[in-house]
Amino acid sequence: MTAELVRGQNHTLPQTRLEIRVSAGSPVVAGATLGDERGTVHGIEWIAHPGSPQLPGLEVSRQAASDHRLAVDLDALPDEVHRVTVLLALPTGVGGPVRFGSVAAPFVAVTGLDGTEIATFTLTGLDAESAVSALELYRRQGAWKVRAVGQGYADGLAEMLADQGVARAAELAGSIQEAVARGMARSVAPPPPRAPDGDRVRPGAGTASAPADREPPAPPAARTPEPLPDPATTDPATTAAGAPGATGGATVGGPISYAHPRRRSAAPPPPPPAAPPAPPGQAAPPVAGDASGWSMDERLYNQIWGMFEDLARATAAYRSAVDFAESRMEQELDRTLSDPRNRIGGAGDRAREEARAKRDELTTRAREALDRDLAQLAAESAVVEPALPAAYAGWDNPVWHAHRVPMEIPMALRIGDLHLPERPDLRIPLLVRLPLERGIWIDSGRAASEEAALMDTDQLRRLAMENAVVHAARLLAVYPTGEFSVHVIDPAGSAAGALAPLVNAGVLTGPPAAGPGGVASVLAHLTRRVDLVQMAVRAGAADSLPPDLDTGEQLLIVNDFPHGFDDRAVTQLRYLADEGPSVGVHLLMVADREDAGAYGPVLDPLWRSLLRITPVADSHLADPWVGHAWTYEPPALPPGSRVLEQVLAAVAAARRTGGR
Repeated sequence: MTAELVRGQNHTLPQTRLEIRVSAGSPVVAGATLGDERGTVHGIEWIAHPGSPQLPGLEVSRQAASDHRLAVDLDALPDEVHRVTVLLALPTGVGGPVRFGSVAAPFVAVTGLDGTEIATFTLTGLDAESAVSALELYRRQGAWKVRAVGQGYADGLAEMLADQGVARAAELAGSIQEAVARGMARSVAPPPPRAPDGDRVRPGAGTASAPADREPPAPPAARTPEPLPDPATTDPATTAAGAPGATGGATVGGPISYAHPRRRSAAPPPPPPAAPPAPPGQAAPPVAGDASGWSMDERLYNQIWGMFEDLARATAAYRSAVDFAESRMEQELDRTLSDPRNRIGGAGDRAREEARAKRDELTTRAREALDRDLAQLAAESAVVEPALPAAYAGWDNPVWHAHRVPMEIPMALRIGDLHLPERPDLRIPLLVRLPLERGIWIDSGRAASEEAALMDTDQLRRLAMENAVVHAARLLAVYPTGEFSVHVIDPAGSAAGALAPLVNAGVLTGPPAAGPGGVASVLAHLTRRVDLVQMAVRAGAADSLPPDLDTGEQLLIVNDFPHGFDDRAVTQLRYLADEGPSVGVHLLMVADREDAGAYGPVLDPLWRSLLRITPVADSHLADPWVGHAWTYEPPALPPGSRVLEQVLAAVAAARRTGGR
């Protein structure tokens, strides 16, 4: 029976291998400190946080998120540790909430490895506090207990660490928040908040790593990227339906309003046909659209996010089991070999063999469970991939050959695939919500990845620009006619070859801008658009916009930054990156960060505001649940295919006929 704790109450823990699950209404930083009998933390090596997530017997999340799972093995803690304190803090410098009183009360649960709740605690009554000691696990007379604490700190993480006796607490708190900011910059934007009434039942799932009844992502949340204005307040002609997820993983806002003029259905359509019942002992076959949603596209979007989360958590469970097996083997060997009589002769050899056999048994069982989950996900992927609409589909999907410019903006856009080393052939589509909530940076530097380091610089830059063209073509193809425009800045004209498909199709707003004058003209035009739309929105006078102002979404492709940019142009670019997405102006930058090294930290906010992707495979993106490093694969056109030219020709033809 679950113990529902209140502040100060404790409960005996029946086992030593635990998970601590945190749910919050906004992304929070989760960490833990180890303390002695008096609760004193003896140094930074006794603190687990996103910048240093693993300690013996303890692992915390590598980034801020709305949901966390902390792994604890009390038997693996050092003997001098008598207390484990779980800490929560709001991330700073990312435009999110600054006090717990402005977000939903965090909920913390201590569970077994199978998810069974042992004790729970809801941290109510917080107000100005930005950090809180949520609960502590402590050892008393040889037994471990959990105590609900709920002690908040208005001065944040630094005050909380100082209260535990940590030296140079302010400096450590700053480094933790810096690590969090870096992690949020590389994180894939999380899915919308989950619906309280829509459960997606995964056929045949029932393992600890992939629970049978897992809630799916909810219908899309209102688009509220902090700290930018809410596009829901803008004129419908200026922005499309809202989208969830803030920059770097910050997701806020409530359910979308289905009265939006772009949505025509007054009620959700019927669900997809149910799969036939499976024979006893066998999993039911997967079904495309097996998720909640008001349309098939929305159900497929939510299903892909469900697969993404399943793969992340199943892999995390497997890796945790392997780490546990290795840790237990080392502990057993240490205990056995601590007796000098066992260090030589047959006793020591037998102890080593037995410890390794136990380790191998545990890892084999963990791998078998993972393989079952992976097989199920692979079968689901094989069903889902052919059913995807053009906006979600790969370029090799036949749906592109019959593609027509749509009448409505889709929910999301595929910008590549993600996979993990445990099953490289199981690819998860990387979907970003539309309208885009943050710009995209295609890193053309040789230091971007191991594969990039082996390539010629000019070849890598050409490949990066070709990727930018592919992304721009997809955006043009999935937006209704006249609602999306593409501008290009190519100061030295070095990308003429890569830009040829866009130029030849006539789908750009004008020729690629070259030279300082061209750079200044395009930036001035888009900066003016952002200013005018923001003023109109704030004044509630969207109908007062100049008649010649294009209120459709705008994409600016920037090649070879910062070459050709003076200080004013750099400032304008930063302004567009910060303020543009909320009013429909988006950046797609092709740049090598090392080329901009002369600007120093001035450009750090720019890089962090953009979603970094690469023109070659690279393991740099993190999921929003457990923070795995996922390998990103950029979109690839089928060899010899002319699908890109065909799609752009269809876009150009639709413009000539007004979309008819």
